[in-house]
Amino acid sequence: MPPAGDRRKRHEAAPGAGLSAGMEPVRRVLLVGEGNFSFAASLCGAEGTRVVATCYESEEEVFGCGGAAENVQRLREKGAEVMFSVDCTKLKDYFLPGKREFDCIHFNFPHCGRKAGVVKNRELLAHFFHSSAEVLSEEGEVHVVLCNGQGGTPADQPRREWHNSWQIVAVAAGAGFILSNIHPFKAETIHGYKCTGYRSQDKSFCVEGALSHIFTRSMPLSYFKPMICEIELENRKVSFQVPQVFVDKINRGFLEPNSNHPVRTLKEKLTAELCQAFPLQNIDFCLSLLHQGQLDGVCHSNIFWIILNLEETPSTEEMSNGLANAVSFHHVDFCRDADKNGWVNVQQECHISKQYYLRPSLLPYARAVIQRGAFLPETLYVISGLVFRKCFITPYSMPVFHEMVFVSAINRGTEKSYIQMLVNNIKTSIHSLLQTVPSFKLSMNLQEAMSFETAELNDFAAFESQLSKIQYLICVKTDTSDSHEKGSCVGVIRTAHYELVSSELVVVFASLNLDLLAMLMCGICDWRMLWTSDNRFLHQFPRGELRLFKSFSLYPPSYVHDVSFWLPDGEQFDEVAFHTIARQVSCEMVTSIQLIDSFQQSETGRKSFCYRLTFQSCDKALSRQVVAEMQLLFRKEINQHLRVTVR
Repeated sequence: MPPAGDRRKRHEAAPGAGLSAGMEPVRRVLLVGEGNFSFAASLCGAEGTRVVATCYESEEEVFGCGGAAENVQRLREKGAEVMFSVDCTKLKDYFLPGKREFDCIHFNFPHCGRKAGVVKNRELLAHFFHSSAEVLSEEGEVHVVLCNGQGGTPADQPRREWHNSWQIVAVAAGAGFILSNIHPFKAETIHGYKCTGYRSQDKSFCVEGALSHIFTRSMPLSYFKPMICEIELENRKVSFQVPQVFVDKINRGFLEPNSNHPVRTLKEKLTAELCQAFPLQNIDFCLSLLHQGQLDGVCHSNIFWIILNLEETPSTEEMSNGLANAVSFHHVDFCRDADKNGWVNVQQECHISKQYYLRPSLLPYARAVIQRGAFLPETLYVISGLVFRKCFITPYSMPVFHEMVFVSAINRGTEKSYIQMLVNNIKTSIHSLLQTVPSFKLSMNLQEAMSFETAELNDFAAFESQLSKIQYLICVKTDTSDSHEKGSCVGVIRTAHYELVSSELVVVFASLNLDLLAMLMCGICDWRMLWTSDNRFLHQFPRGELRLFKSFSLYPPSYVHDVSFWLPDGEQFDEVAFHTIARQVSCEMVTSIQLIDSFQQSETGRKSFCYRLTFQSCDKALSRQVVAEMQLLFRKEINQHLRVTVR
């Protein structure tokens, strides 16, 4: 699809009607529900366009409307096609397969007529969108103009109550469309246009404050097949099933050399800037995907545990039946908890147990660099890669993100000045990147970890504090942050003392959450957008530049479902697992989970919880029906895996 930014420029060029803005690059334009054809006549003749104008009424009915005959004649003289008695809910019936690929479809002021209520008009729109999907090109647009207040979006002023609106974004989602732009429909700027009422009645629609809604096709919701990760371990094939929430994320290659993803841009800029101030060495060898061993201090609910299978990879028959995808990692080794010997490979006759887990941090690799002794004092070593952590569902809590770790052994007593120098250079690189976002303000500061209460830490910092003691937090505030807030923690800094070559050396570790930092710098308010497969995201970021992100899916509908259940007797409820199951069954469509009620029977002591789930997509069309199916599956999964009794 064309970049959303390009689309906006076209529409903003003529916000009055979405006409020349939407028409200049369009080859074939279909207009449905025309009244007196004055709108179609205003479009006809634009360079590079072919107009097909249709109406619901018969030719005789239309010609009884003042000015219609003249407009139809003008359209035909300019080469436009005019069709009568066309039902916009059955468009494919009127066009041969080779003539269905319209680049733009217009429907101005749709209405069922007379005293039809909002439900009837929603049904009309629903059928129209489904019909449009059958005759629209892949990169086409659907323009719908509604009277002020009808659409039910925040752009309507005043805004009606949701139940009393046409709910156009939710209705369009049912046909696979997302709202990509919205602007005023200024009828007075359209030469010759005269709005009529339902079926060309004399009483016209109220055009004051009307809005033009521009819809584009959404990427389909992704239901990925299970993925098996195959590795070689001591000349033996071992496999494990990738957790379902990571099937579309584990092999995306955002940090690869040919990537223009903002996370890579940020990483490269940081590396280039720090290289000017420090002797720097990238650790670019293949990092272990899995760890083995105990995690002291880390809550096991926050870890993605893995069960290894020896010589049990999917059979050829299973692969051919599409039961699993196989991804090979031939150079993956395992990393135990780092000790004085550094990395330790699993022995050939290893016992397969649940003590393997997806790496939650790159800190063990940074420690291994120092503990192996093969390091140069004052040299800054850099390690980057994905890490995986179970967490609660919030817009800024990420179960997977790209971590960047810096480690250096320096002279004892110089820690504070070295850390400040490191942070200052990180600031410089960030401000350099923000030159392409002149209207956006961001400040970074170093704060002592002791100044934060545990409740003030975000998920990233809270998990880091479990790994080992933190001395400093790297916090970022944007121009939209509350002035009293301390900012979002995007990095942590630790120091440690080891038995090194010289007792005069101390080690500094700095960890950055690249994804969170990129979100804050680009104004991205939902971590899921970083992982979208829609090209309109990456098209906004030229190679080596960061830009302020503009959403290509405006006012996405949200749906609320409640679930109540009894807890199993004598067992602790794993709320993180509850959130993780919601992520999995909803394909990351759940944006919020809130405990709204709890109850305990006085006689039996049984406990019951009631949670409210909010479903919403940031980049795809999400319909009410699909959400209802997700909710049913969620109820089954928590019953099976958490052994709760759903009420």
